[in-house]
Parts: sequence; structure tokens; C-alpha cells
Amino acid sequence: MVYYRRLGQVPKTRHTAFRADSGALYHEELMGEEGFSSDSSLLYHRHIPSALVGARVWELPDQALTPNTPLLPRHLRLHGLFTDEQAAGADAVRGRRLVLGNGDVRIGYAVVGATSPLYRNAVGDECVYVEDGSAVVETVFGALPVSGGDYVVIPRATTHRWVVGEGARTRLYFIEASSHIGPPRRYLSRYGQLLEHAPYCERDLRGPEEPLLADGADVDVYVKHRGDGPNGLSGSVHTVPHHPFDVVGWDGCLYPYVFAVDDFMPVTGKVHQPPPVHQVFEGGNFVVCNFVPRKVDYHPLSIPVPYYHSNVDSDEVMFYVGGDYEARKGSGIGVGSVSLHPGGHAHGPQPGAAEASIGKDRFDELSVMVDTFRPLLLGEGGLAADDGVYASSWTGGRWVSGG
Repeated sequence: MVYYRRLGQVPKTRHTAFRADSGALYHEELMGEEGFSSDSSLLYHRHIPSALVGARVWELPDQALTPNTPLLPRHLRLHGLFTDEQAAGADAVRGRRLVLGNGDVRIGYAVVGATSPLYRNAVGDECVYVEDGSAVVETVFGALPVSGGDYVVIPRATTHRWVVGEGARTRLYFIEASSHIGPPRRYLSRYGQLLEHAPYCERDLRGPEEPLLADGADVDVYVKHRGDGPNGLSGSVHTVPHHPFDVVGWDGCLYPYVFAVDDFMPVTGKVHQPPPVHQVFEGGNFVVCNFVPRKVDYHPLSIPVPYYHSNVDSDEVMFYVGGDYEARKGSGIGVGSVSLHPGGHAHGPQPGAAEASIGKDRFDELSVMVDTFRPLLLGEGGLAADDGVYASSWTGGRWVSGG
């Protein structure tokens, strides 16, 4: 995270004895990145955070990946992945389905109606986009209420759970990194402050407001970690003697936070602007962009929809969340769709979309884009959601197979 916060009780001097009123010593935990060389926070626990009383294997949801061969652009209909009955019993940890992935990032989706178990991703940071619905993300740092349009950035190894109301349905789009996720470096000063040209600032980021304390004995925590499972991932369940939400205070620059997509300030120009102006976060070998409702190009001859472009170095994944998509009209893509445009295939507006966009001065669209710099493979959710016909949408359905 990019700026310092302090919540609850912390001692005047770090790494010194800090006691409860009873005289019991609080247990200080440094949670830090890059081996003491990057952002960190100090958390003060009532109980020893290393304590374990049991462990067992957690069989992760299907993590298998299938190559996108033959190379094709694809349209994935995510809203068809969960029936209402399935969503009622699904939670945000065990119920997510893998849509796309590679060694750097995994994209998943879930419609959840149940509160998740406690969870810790020890592989990398998670950025979760709340498509619609609401939840409270309870974390060892405190609670974060979220609703449709919120991004939730959760640092690696943060113990947390997703709490949803009884009878509720919340749609979640998961971006799981094998690295850290944060604001693009070009938006930051050398000291980490968001600069004037950044499309958001620190006051737009919501962190926890107070410590979250809970009691309990022999509590299970689900841990996703590196291992010998598919894609090098494995799962374990740690049973801890005391509830991990026992932090009386913390301070530092590493913590979960929320950013509302409505607070993103879009950049527009005289002619069509390239996707990097829409960037919101970055991770190792991938970036996250969002396209929000905005005024568009003001040159008298401008074509507001994107020009055809070849993703020479990246695969492009677009999740369509709301509004109308001028460039994709006639393709079958709508709210709840994901398009995959892989490197090696030129893509752009559907036939007639460029002509139809001339003269428009505003786009009412909302979407989340992930660009990866290594090829993406299809997860079981992606295979199940594929419409099978999108590749022919630029030729009116004409398709020649075999050869």
C-alpha cells in the first residue's frame, strides 16, 4: 500500500514490550513484503500468531488449465456458471471457479450466497472486483464493507473471510496474482505518493476503520499455497488454538483496501486513447485497467471505438460489467461476458461498429480489463462458459473447419 495508517492500540516504540491491562504481553507480528525490503505493517496480537494445533489437506477447486489451441478469440458467458441453487451454497473461497490463468495470474468467478471460511492466500495478492451485491470482508486488519463496483485489494497471506447476508447473492470476479498488486509505478512519486496525473488519489482508498476482535478456539483457516498440485498450487487447512482476529492494533503501509470504480477519473483526448490510460493496478507480468462511463474523442473526424490492434506481447481479457459496448455490438457480448483476445490475433470492433460510433460524444460502458504478458490458458470455468462461436463474429458466422 502507498501510505501509512495506524489503528487501535500500538506502543510508542516498535519492538518493545507492550502489555494488556492484565499484564499479559501482546505478541508483535511484522507482516512485510520482499524480505524486509518493502512495505510492511506491525500487528499486535493477544495470542501467539504462529500457534497451530492441527493441519490437513484442502483439495482446491479444479485448478487445471487447458491451452487455447487452436489459437482463438473467445467469448465466455460467466453468468451461466452458477444456478441460483448452486449460488445459495457457494462461498468466495471454496466456490470460485477458475476461468483463465497462467503462472502469473489466475482469473476466477463466483456467485456466492454463503459466508466463507477464514482464508489466507499465500501465493500472492488478490484483487477482487464486486460485480454486484454486497459483503463484508473481515480481515485481521479490520472489516471492509463492499458493494457493487468496488475493488478489494488483499495482500498476500492476509487472513480474511467474506461475509454475506442471509438470502443475498454477490457476484465476485477474482484476480489472483503470484506477486503483489498495487497502483502503477508511473502514478507514484519516488516516496510512494499518488501523483497529480494519477486517475485517483489516497482519499479514494478505503481501509479498515478499527480493529476487529473475535473469540474462538480451534479455528480452521484455509490456506492456498505453493505445492505439487495443478499449476504448482496446493491447499491446506490450519487449525489454530485461538481466533486469528485478535489484533488490538496495527500500523504501517501494508493492509487491505477498497477502491470504488466510480472514483476513477478517466482520461480522454482529441482522438482515441490507448488502453494504458485506463490502468488502475499492476501486478507481476500483468496489468488491470477499467473502462468507465466517459466523454469520448472530440476531433470532428474521430472514430471513438478502438482501432484494430494486435496484442503482440499480451493476451487481453475484458469483463463486461455494465452499459453498452459500442465496439462489440453484434457479437453477442453483454453484461456478464468475458472476451479473450490472445496475442497473435488482431482484434477490434465488430463489423459496422466503427462507422456507427462516429459522432458519438459519450460512452456508457463499464468493464474491467486484465492484460497479461504470458499466454493465458482456459480453466474449467472458462471451458464451461465458452460460447464456441465468437471467433466467427467478424465474418458473420462464416467458419471453415479442418484443413
